[in-house]
Amino acid sequence: MKGKWDERYSGKEFAYGEQPNKYLKEKLNEISVGKILFPAEGEGRNAVYAASLGWKVSAFDFSKEGKKKATQLAEKHQVKIDYQVGELQSIKYQPNEFDAIALIYAHFPANKKSNHHKKLTSYLRPGGVVIFEAFSKNHLKYVTENPKVGGPKDVASLFSIEEIESDFSNFEIIELSETVIELQEGLFHNGNGSVIRFVGRKN
Repeated sequence: MKGKWDERYSGKEFAYGEQPNKYLKEKLNEISVGKILFPAEGEGRNAVYAASLGWKVSAFDFSKEGKKKATQLAEKHQVKIDYQVGELQSIKYQPNEFDAIALIYAHFPANKKSNHHKKLTSYLRPGGVVIFEAFSKNHLKYVTENPKVGGPKDVASLFSIEEIESDFSNFEIIELSETVIELQEGLFHNGNGSVIRFVGRKN
């Protein structure tokens, strides 16, 4: 899996483009600037955008090639991000350290995703916000019909509303929906897909 992402991010072009995810952009503009964490951040498009708004940004991914591209993008936009390479269990953050966590297409392995969500929320202060967008279980038919839209091809790695409610059970739900959107993000997110969108505030 690590090799797949290193290969994808080693190209000259940005795999998912240089522009931030539209849902993230919309939601970041609705909350106060503070300290934010981007798990599975890839080439840094979302982290760099947040930094440009004045957020203090931390990010991680297990792809060293992703970090190279993120560093390049941060330099281009003259911002700083703290980007670590490694898996969640090997990276140390502090309890209640962050004001927000952005999970944007952070499709962790199926057998780890719920535990990862729960561990990540321990790094979020009470009152802090999670912003989440990722493919739903109903996305399988879309990626089967159009591989260019991207996303996992095994249903267990995709999300349901019920999973999000369970993983973030100690959150006030501000928004939680499943919807079909058209993605135009770089080389690997193009076409219609089914996504779960969630904004929650930690109790």
